[in-house]
Amino acid sequence: MNATDTLYHSEATGLALRGRGKVRDIFDIDADHMLIVTTDRISAFDCILPDPIPGKGRVLTAVSNFWFGKLGHIVPNHLSGLALADILPDPAVRAPLEGRSVVVKKLRPLPVEAVVRGYLIGSGWKDYQATGAVCGIALPEGLRQAERLPNPIFTPSTKAEFGQHDQNIDFAQTEALLGPELAARVRDTSLKLYTEAAAYALERGIIIADTKFEFGLDAAGKLYLIDEALTPDSSRFWPVDQYQVGISPPSFDKQFVRDYLESLVWDKNPPAPHLPPEIIAKTAEKYREAQARLTQP
Repeated sequence: MNATDTLYHSEATGLALRGRGKVRDIFDIDADHMLIVTTDRISAFDCILPDPIPGKGRVLTAVSNFWFGKLGHIVPNHLSGLALADILPDPAVRAPLEGRSVVVKKLRPLPVEAVVRGYLIGSGWKDYQATGAVCGIALPEGLRQAERLPNPIFTPSTKAEFGQHDQNIDFAQTEALLGPELAARVRDTSLKLYTEAAAYALERGIIIADTKFEFGLDAAGKLYLIDEALTPDSSRFWPVDQYQVGISPPSFDKQFVRDYLESLVWDKNPPAPHLPPEIIAKTAEKYREAQARLTQP
């Protein structure tokens, strides 16, 4: 493995750092464009772990770009069409960022995570057990954990500050945040994206149990898909051949990391513990497998 295979913190000489998230570093280019670098950082329980997952950033970038292209007929995305070399002409500066960076349009992000659920799992399962509904949407009685829903549902959440938890909200609260017309546009677009992506993924042996989208507006009020799309970080991917109603199926994402951390005596506050090499390797393998299944001809 060479030095460019793993990236924990990125630098982009000549560009001002706009901010570092759990996984992505964002740099200002000019008034209309930003550089987004997807690092190999991994977070769990809202803590950034000290050990990166080699190649994870490239997987997330490749999978997002695949979906941006495949679903572009539903909604435009934030990709500008500019290449990394257009922004960073020095090959030495560019090398660590190749394959994990995108030059995007600056848009106004909406203050809502657009979550779509096709299966009853996670916080949706907990809500259903308590109330028989998810985000105010009543569901049939007697559904079991991980069961496929009669139809996909739009279950948005607020976008929490760094280190805080997102909060599920109902559609009325979404309308209050976005306005009725934009809220309906976000909901309908999210459901279309999920439905088409889920059908495609199923043919490739992957169930997309749920996913979250982020959207932004340009100055004219046009809606764009931003951030990442339908990756193992923003979605719950299950292998079809291991899916079983009534249990939480294995997944193509942080499953091994979460399971390992749950086995430790750790209060889930920083600093997070280090990961053993075998957990890092297995997690990297599952990310690569998801990419191969989805994007290879």
